[in-house]
Amino acid sequence: MSEPIRIGVLATLYGPFATLGQDGVRGVELAIDEFGAMAGGRRIELCVEGTVGAPDIAEQKARTLIEEVGVDFIIGPLSGNEGLAVRNYAKTRPERVFLNGSSGAQELTMDDPAPNFFNFSINGAQVVAGLGTYAYKTLGYRSVVTLGEDYSYPHAQIGGFMVEFYRLGGRVIKKLWVPLGRSDFTDVIAAIPSEADAVFVALGGTDAINFLQQYHETGGQKPLFGGGITTDQSVLSSGGLADALVGMVAGGPTADDNPDPNWHHFATAYQTQFPDGFNYPSYFALQYYLNAKAALIALESIGGDLSQDQAHFKAALGSLELAGPSGHVRLDSYRGAIGSSFVTVVKKDAHGVLYRSLLQEVPDVSQTLGLPEAEYRALGTFSKDNPAI
Repeated sequence: MSEPIRIGVLATLYGPFATLGQDGVRGVELAIDEFGAMAGGRRIELCVEGTVGAPDIAEQKARTLIEEVGVDFIIGPLSGNEGLAVRNYAKTRPERVFLNGSSGAQELTMDDPAPNFFNFSINGAQVVAGLGTYAYKTLGYRSVVTLGEDYSYPHAQIGGFMVEFYRLGGRVIKKLWVPLGRSDFTDVIAAIPSEADAVFVALGGTDAINFLQQYHETGGQKPLFGGGITTDQSVLSSGGLADALVGMVAGGPTADDNPDPNWHHFATAYQTQFPDGFNYPSYFALQYYLNAKAALIALESIGGDLSQDQAHFKAALGSLELAGPSGHVRLDSYRGAIGSSFVTVVKKDAHGVLYRSLLQEVPDVSQTLGLPEAEYRALGTFSKDNPAI
């Protein structure tokens, strides 16, 4: 029998994003199960390494997987800055393929790219496509405050939102930034200006849970709307937040009641296989699943041939198009995803389960957000200060 294909998985299994990383691993396992743990006639083995959301640890764990464990390729990592570190490490190992997990850094594939790094999951700027328009035209917001953790993924979300919102005439009057793992948001809540129409919240994991609980408990009056993971199932399934979340509009790559049969199949498989998981597949389960499934489809198409520094594998991935649970996904010339984003609203079903209900799908969202590349690049890399308010 042929040697097995060993897949390394990087996910945040420790720290404030631990439950998110666990769901990312579930997404990989779902993809592998679809293929009967085989690809191209070769058995699949998983080798999982846990990270904490820090770039240096992510790079260290990637090195461990490649140089000590000896995996054939890596899927991961989860968090924005982690992705940039792993992408940079990929440049030193051009003979190996690296696929993203769910890192949503804006510059992951477009700026200083690694030719052997592929991303089938849309980035932080892409996941909020449509939200700026919905906030302005439907919700009637004109002046908003933003709140996010101070690293590349929230930078991308807030930047992407601002580009769309500003084009229509909206304005961000204040940006509030917090470090990862913030537990007390008292001073942040107090700093929200009274003249703001609403607050755009780009927090995730326990940060989102802590803020939402405290905002509700202190009687926060401004409407909240969310970024890619603020109303994700990693937050909705945590319990005790219904009063704070029902009616909250957000952007993201999933809608729990998406009528697409591919989503229904994916969600049902997730719920069946992982009864101890979230109520619906999270952002992270989906994104890791997409990258894992892309790898397996490519491997199947080349008969599992990883010779010649994985040249056939790289070529198969570069031309691959995927009918995913949340719509069609293909890669651009930078090996970054073009796919769908969704505007959703949180609802509660008859059993008290919170879910993201579809308001609008925005298909074929490119890394340049529909702008000509030169115009998009002129905006610069989004950061805490760019775009300026």
